[in-house]
Amino acid sequence: MESSLGALLPLLSRERAAGRATALAVLLQTVGSTYQRPGALLLIASSGEYAGLLSGGCLEGDLAEHARAVIESGRAQRVTYELRDPNDLVWGLGAGCEGAMHVLLLRVGPLEHWQPLAHFAEAFAAHTPTAAGLIAESLDSTAALGTVILPGETASGILTAAARDALEASSRAGEPAWFDEPERYRLFLLPLALPPRVLLLGAGPDAPPVARMAAELHWKSTVVDHRSALLLPERFPAAERLVHTHPEKLLDCVQITGFDAAVVMTHQLQMDREYLRVLARSELPYIGLLGPAARAERLLGDLGTDADALRGRLHAPVGLDLGGRSPAAIALSIVAQILAFLHGRPGGCAPAGQSRAPVR
Repeated sequence: MESSLGALLPLLSRERAAGRATALAVLLQTVGSTYQRPGALLLIASSGEYAGLLSGGCLEGDLAEHARAVIESGRAQRVTYELRDPNDLVWGLGAGCEGAMHVLLLRVGPLEHWQPLAHFAEAFAAHTPTAAGLIAESLDSTAALGTVILPGETASGILTAAARDALEASSRAGEPAWFDEPERYRLFLLPLALPPRVLLLGAGPDAPPVARMAAELHWKSTVVDHRSALLLPERFPAAERLVHTHPEKLLDCVQITGFDAAVVMTHQLQMDREYLRVLARSELPYIGLLGPAARAERLLGDLGTDADALRGRLHAPVGLDLGGRSPAAIALSIVAQILAFLHGRPGGCAPAGQSRAPVR
């Protein structure tokens, strides 16, 4: 599941500091073609300001009206949007989504100890998998709609051993799921979708725009270089870490197993070769190399048997063939290719008649 928590954190931090309760909208179920998939999040302030998206913007205004009632009363609500008739107009706009969405709204504020978002924010910062359970349907007066259940909590007897096991399984799998406690309640299992982590090996002029674009997607990036003069916080304000080291010391400073992708971009043959040698002995699924194909073949030739471990994982030249030679254009092509890889997509044009937007 693609991470949506990162988009919510600035608004959550501001409202939390002010002590103002918010409403969290959680997409529970979808039918047909919809903008988002189950587990997507939207945070709504009492002012109506919101962060995140559940639709293309056509439903958020109506959700804000429901959110006000939830914030004032503290009582959770379920809201259903039926958009499967393409001729229907929704609030004066043709939504055209041709799907249905079931949304749970619950208050998140001081009285709720800001849960589940406080728990998620802490795990997000530590890059630790977790999940929360939300009572989405209930026949039990002790299990009110919108009740939040966190790992390790007994929730006054609401959480049975089987439900606890299901919550842990959802956390490990990273996918939302349902658990039914017969005659009592239905629990929506909401895992925290952790953001991808990208390792940039080289802090030259092409690296800052890659880090910036990764941050726009709420990815976490670590930048490594042997030139300390390039590792300035003002050049990489959104990077998670800046690491000053040489390739042979990389494993002493960085735990590579925690990353989803690495891009080698030092612009120096010797440094690129040594970084590739280290990465060849890792299990990173995606490795990108900046530079033309002939340069890549030369480096692979220099690596000898280590080159065999890179083939099939190495993207060289790194990036989709979008055209453009500026650092920003190169960064766009790199981030786009990594995004496609992480989603199991080829990164080409959508087939004729198929939308580029996600269809769930």
